[in-house]
Amino acid sequence: MSGVNLQGVVKRFGEVQVIHGVDLTIEDGEFCVFVGPSGCGKSTLLRMVAGLEETTSGRIHIGTRDVTREDPAERGVAMVFQTYALYPHMTVAENMGFGLKMTGHPKAEVAAKVREASRILKLDDYLARKPKALSGGQRQRVAIGRAIVRGPEVFLFDEPLSNLDAELRVEMRVEIARLHREIGATMIYVTHDQVEAMTLASKIVVLRAGRVEQVGKPLELYHNPDNRFVAGFIGSPAMNFVSGVAWRGGVEAAGLGGTVVTETDLPPGAVVVGLRPQHLHLAEGSTHRVEMTEALGGVSFIHLTAPTGEKLVIEAHQDLHAQPGSMVGLGFDAEKALFFAADAEGRRLR
Repeated sequence: MSGVNLQGVVKRFGEVQVIHGVDLTIEDGEFCVFVGPSGCGKSTLLRMVAGLEETTSGRIHIGTRDVTREDPAERGVAMVFQTYALYPHMTVAENMGFGLKMTGHPKAEVAAKVREASRILKLDDYLARKPKALSGGQRQRVAIGRAIVRGPEVFLFDEPLSNLDAELRVEMRVEIARLHREIGATMIYVTHDQVEAMTLASKIVVLRAGRVEQVGKPLELYHNPDNRFVAGFIGSPAMNFVSGVAWRGGVEAAGLGGTVVTETDLPPGAVVVGLRPQHLHLAEGSTHRVEMTEALGGVSFIHLTAPTGEKLVIEAHQDLHAQPGSMVGLGFDAEKALFFAADAEGRRLR
């Protein structure tokens, strides 16, 4: 197995630059997730590692090899796509072993590798079936098995769970995490779903508009985001943001009902205050309008509109159901507040 190193990687389509000088090191055996909104460049970056997109400039190394100009088949990677791309006339075993068969591997070796992949993915009972007789989750496991039999240095996953329903997505997340623990391979996984990123990754790369915003372990990004974009993207429900003003005596935010903190070393001027939903709570008063309550059993999410028109979400772990249209008061844990610059960059201030 091998790590992956990107050095100043750039991608242009004609005059349009979509990847802007990405530097990134993925260690041997890491599970690295590229996450970001649609159009941020995460799939393009993955396809550049795979060799399916040409690198305009910069270098890509897999292990000790410079693979920047190598063909995909020579890079030692295997890719699992969003669509299963299985041959409908072939059995599960034939689908998994087809790549090795086409490259001239002996039948006995192909059969042995298929059996091992089947054991890992719990597909032994389905080897004689054809894809039409499989569920969506089973088809995706076959697609993963096809990658495993190749024995790649690096596994690449391009939104592999997007076509599955919610229950199967949870099941397959568990399967992929178990697969990584069992075989210990380097894996790069692309998703726009930050829940998948938080639950699977040992390292998350947050991308926006072809640039890396922050790299770190899931909880590092959750607790210590570098900027407002990362803070708002990592975490579900998203962090609440309200406009505030810093001055010598503290920080005021009308959307939170007044004073946030009474002492601060922030420079005077406009700031954005960030609070996660679990750090807000209902209080006495009638300052905020209830828009709706999502009562999910063990947790409720109460959606509010502040007097300023700003939207807020409270996470409550009691059986609360605030009536839509009613007015409530708002409290918060000031020690958990994060402060960001009010400009477009939104860098973390404290």
